[in-house]
Amino acid sequence: MTTHTHSAADSHPDLDSARLSDVLFAEGVDVHEIWRKAISADLFRHRADAGTEERWQLSYERLRALNDELLRPEALVQDPRALAALHEWTAVVDGATATVAGIHYNLFLGSLLDDRLSPPRDLSAFTGLVRTGTFLCTERAHGNDAAALETWARYDRQREEFVLNTPNEGAQKYMPNTSGAGGPKSAVVAARLLADGKDRGVFLFLVPLSDDHGTLPGITVTVLPERVGSPVDHCTTSFDQVRLPRSALLQGEHGRLLADGSFTSTVGSARKRFLHAIARVTVGKLCMSASAVGGSRAALAIAVRYAHTRHISGPVAGRRVPLAAHRSHHSRLLERVATAYAMTFLHRTVTARWITHEPGEQADSERLVALAKGWITWQAREIMIESRERCGARALFPVNGLAEYSANADGAITAEGDNLAIWCKAAAEMIFGHTLAPRPPKATGHESLEDPDFLRRGLTTAERHWHTSARHDLRRGEPGDALARWNNASAAALSLADAYTVGQAADAFAAALTRKTDPHARAALNDLYVLFLLSQVQTHSGLLLAEGALSAEQVRALPRTRHTLTARLAPCLPALTEAFSVPEEHLATLPMLTSP
Repeated sequence: MTTHTHSAADSHPDLDSARLSDVLFAEGVDVHEIWRKAISADLFRHRADAGTEERWQLSYERLRALNDELLRPEALVQDPRALAALHEWTAVVDGATATVAGIHYNLFLGSLLDDRLSPPRDLSAFTGLVRTGTFLCTERAHGNDAAALETWARYDRQREEFVLNTPNEGAQKYMPNTSGAGGPKSAVVAARLLADGKDRGVFLFLVPLSDDHGTLPGITVTVLPERVGSPVDHCTTSFDQVRLPRSALLQGEHGRLLADGSFTSTVGSARKRFLHAIARVTVGKLCMSASAVGGSRAALAIAVRYAHTRHISGPVAGRRVPLAAHRSHHSRLLERVATAYAMTFLHRTVTARWITHEPGEQADSERLVALAKGWITWQAREIMIESRERCGARALFPVNGLAEYSANADGAITAEGDNLAIWCKAAAEMIFGHTLAPRPPKATGHESLEDPDFLRRGLTTAERHWHTSARHDLRRGEPGDALARWNNASAAALSLADAYTVGQAADAFAAALTRKTDPHARAALNDLYVLFLLSQVQTHSGLLLAEGALSAEQVRALPRTRHTLTARLAPCLPALTEAFSVPEEHLATLPMLTSP
């Protein structure tokens, strides 16, 4: 096995955090700086002392402040990269603001702007936030199986109106932000279109919910119990024979209803029409991922600063040392920082691919967005838990800014499609709908464990193993029993999804290393990339040993190599997290960073 070419003391002394920021935010100043500047304002300062309802109101005040930054809100809605950046930065200071912004801009306004077959609508009340938009799809009895929802809208041909109704308690819309907080609201509501006695499938309808005097007739809103994380005014919402004009129906190639009740569609099945109607959920997954990326970087920035400001007793009597001096402390943070960089680069790559994909690449692009969302949000939760733990008891208090992050990640894990459900769908498609990775060469035992190409081949080996295993397991499942066959293959298929997604994150990291920057930043990023790969390879080391992708000596050397890289990168930890550009205005308001 090749010996390492660097000593533990070679620690990138001239590392400039600004150069690292250039790589992280290479999409351009305009995309990110507008939101970073916006959340630096006093309105966005941490308010842990505020009550729940006060924070509800505050999230809508902040939404209006964000809206004031826009010349044309419609342009934001139609730009997935800008929408994701909005979430990436607002999640740093307030997960609730990120939530209501995503609902208003992406799910509500986005759905309205995607409807190009209906007569033009006046959207000025929504773009000017005179009325806030919300999105009502999920029901009490229908979460991940929202295609089976029960709310219906029957077309009354004589009056050219729809009658919107909630037939039972299970059909109540669950968790939309429909309370009186934030002023008058309208919603895009998913309901079954019933016309001429036929169920045409699920469509979206524009429904006013409230005005300055409260909820409108026929609409019942009940506030749900407080949930963990940044507080949002979540409610259940139901409709009792609410009449809507024919223009309320959002139409498209998936379906069009004429005044006489005749229905046309270029989409064959009701399920496909439903997926077409809620197409904005894919961009929503990008936004959830962006929130998780931004929150992860902020949590690490707080934890690393605390590690360098908090001093404890050292091994020599009378001498105190910062927490960061301990390898047991900084190594955990460094590995999470490496993951946060990989998450950021993966998100950038997946967003770009979604924006530029060709029509024939739609299914593959949607699957990649779903896989990235699952991996990023799961990693975010681990990062946020680790960051909180590294700051001890003080981080349990919301006033210190860390306590809500992990709960916000839980929300992102569930929102826009529960992670496990969307991964099961993606993994099932990949078994036979994804090209089997080529078989990498066997390890000779002489490869360096600091060679990223060699480590990346290990991830390919894991992906190929789980892919072939999933195909084998599916084939030997019970014939004629689709659920039994899937159950037989699901474990290997989900491992395939994980290995493939981690490989995509590694490739995105490698691509970022090719960007123009100074040699010191590139060297540090390369070490960080290798550290990320090493942690992933060590997770699969038993499998890789069995597959011949690692030698026994290389497996034994993995911890030692990680130790070497950690020692080299430890002095870089502050610069690596300063590059996240978390506003100083936010950090300066957190007591544990400013007091003993």
